[in-house]
Amino acid sequence: MQKFRIENIDCPSCAAGLEATLQNMDCVRHVSLNFMTSTLQIDTDEWETVKATILAAEPQITLTEISQHRKPTSAHTEDRAKLVREGILLAIITITFIVGLFFQIQLAHTPAEYGTWIFFIPLYLVAGGPVLRTAWRNIRQGQIFDENFLMSLATVGAILIRELPEAVGVMVFYRLGEFFQELSVIRSRRSIQALLAIRPDIAHLKTGDQIQDVDPEEVRVGQLICVKPGEKIPLDGIIVEGDSQVDTSALTGESVPRGVHVNDEVFAGTINKTGTLTVRVSREFGESSIAKVLDLVENATNRKAKTEKFITVFARYYTPIVVLTAIAIALLPPLLVPGASFTDWVYRALVVLVISCPCALVISIPLSYFGGIGGASRRGILIKGSNYLDVLAKVKTVVFDKTGTLTQGVFNVVDIVPHSNLSSAEMLHWGAHVESQSNHPIAQSIVSAYGKETCDPVKNYQEIAGHGVQATVANRAVTAGNDRFLHHQEIDHSDAVCQVPGTVVHLAVDRHYAGYLRIDDELKPDAAQAIRDLKHVGVDHIVMLTGDNQAVADRVGLAIGIDHVKAELLPEDKLTALEDVLQNARGQGTVAFVGDGINDAPVIARADVGLAMGGLGSDAAIETADVVLMDDAPTKVAEAIRIAKKTRRIVWQNIVLALGIKGVFIGLGAAGIATMWSAVFADVGVALLAVFNAMRALR
Repeated sequence: MQKFRIENIDCPSCAAGLEATLQNMDCVRHVSLNFMTSTLQIDTDEWETVKATILAAEPQITLTEISQHRKPTSAHTEDRAKLVREGILLAIITITFIVGLFFQIQLAHTPAEYGTWIFFIPLYLVAGGPVLRTAWRNIRQGQIFDENFLMSLATVGAILIRELPEAVGVMVFYRLGEFFQELSVIRSRRSIQALLAIRPDIAHLKTGDQIQDVDPEEVRVGQLICVKPGEKIPLDGIIVEGDSQVDTSALTGESVPRGVHVNDEVFAGTINKTGTLTVRVSREFGESSIAKVLDLVENATNRKAKTEKFITVFARYYTPIVVLTAIAIALLPPLLVPGASFTDWVYRALVVLVISCPCALVISIPLSYFGGIGGASRRGILIKGSNYLDVLAKVKTVVFDKTGTLTQGVFNVVDIVPHSNLSSAEMLHWGAHVESQSNHPIAQSIVSAYGKETCDPVKNYQEIAGHGVQATVANRAVTAGNDRFLHHQEIDHSDAVCQVPGTVVHLAVDRHYAGYLRIDDELKPDAAQAIRDLKHVGVDHIVMLTGDNQAVADRVGLAIGIDHVKAELLPEDKLTALEDVLQNARGQGTVAFVGDGINDAPVIARADVGLAMGGLGSDAAIETADVVLMDDAPTKVAEAIRIAKKTRRIVWQNIVLALGIKGVFIGLGAAGIATMWSAVFADVGVALLAVFNAMRALR
């Protein structure tokens, strides 16, 4: 897959047309042209052939290949300079047009009136030149029906029926509308660029007593970097020296700085506020948090929502229908109605052509989704495509994992209960050794409670998902797991130990039951608020699926207001339970699943929309998810749904606004009430209103 920065493509419908052309090429396996981010992603083995097709369709385009790891540069500096030049030119054209219009009014109904044509024709060619050239080029390539064609046809027709000032006015105001639309698009692009600017520029690599400034991509895992106060942390790592406050807002949207100390993890893209830190790098730059964020944000709008795709197809058929309607308006009444003036009905047809330009829809709908994704990113919610915004907006059922999602995922051993001649210390010794090979949070809590190096040899280690672990420790067979594991291993034990409430790890040594360790996990501070927020945004049903025992699950569910709890589930059981939820919710909105662990990845993938905790969540869950919550806060789920609903409201407001006003003016134009002046003001006005409304999604 190759990626290119594509410049000098100013028209969204041109971008959509070019994308359609490339999709129809046999040598192109995949293509996505993103007008909002000015990027082209393409998978082909015949790039030179494809490039020739692109330049034949849009000769003004400039293509610059983007390296996979290269820092995003300001690709729009030239665009802004071009806008300044365009603004100055349009100011001169507009002032000249107003002066010419004044003289035309003064000389109306006099022999000198047509002398103003010498003034207006050059002005028309200057104002309409780019539109006429684009329309002609598209016609030669078989792409006839677009807004350039509509404007050209309407204005040439106006000239032919001797309405030259109106023809010039249409071109001037159309160009002004396009100018303000492009201004709005660039402003929206800047908001995403500001987010992408969090990419760190340099890393202070520490080698002995020497510090060398290098590119973050050159630093390897295990090397030390120095981060001074006020600097961005360039790579993920563990603090080995220093204390500080870290601003994590770029990743999580959380404005309150977080205190960090030795052995704490810090993430690339966050800002070190107070003290100097020495950090041991834990991930290379390409695998760091910030690299994933940048990739998600830049590529999010490549996954288009159904509404976007519909509008693109709609515009393709809408314009020919409008042209045929205008032809019918121009020809049929003079032929069928006695006394009907041919010039009058041609004028009405031209008014219909002007007002019918689909720009407002073609640009404002993608801009709305673009704004929704950008606004969510600012709040630490990474939505991987505008299609997921539509799915989120329809969520009526939310399913949560428990551990690490609604709870802290930080376990502590709170009780050790021996059931043999072993002491509590000996139980902890065997438990820590057999669990030392596992990355599960419960296993790590037991090792942490032991507080010593696990020095006895561990062999034949085996972990059985949803049950527990077993291994040979110092030549003794040790088993640690839940009560299901005891039954699975046929280890003799009393029925009473299976009824112990809470999260319990049972221990057996040489197949003799030794006792249990009780583990506790705290709820996240915003867990209860998250459930209340979800109810407030219209979620009807909230479910929790967990592998924990039923007593613990019920206690958590009751504490925070979960509607339905299913516990003691193996990973494959979670998938079955989610299938039941999906079946029950069919026809009543979509289903979201929120999880964090590697065992949640299949369930996240199966849900209508999957959300993963991006701070503590596993890489598998984050890669599988459609939405990533960077600060692990459950309240972000409701916020993501709110953003999606707001974006969808804005999209439909723009559709109704554009089609409604255009429909009214088409009727007025056909009835001879609307003039070409009112039509061009309505067309430009609708486009600008739709664009400004779309930009609300960024906030």
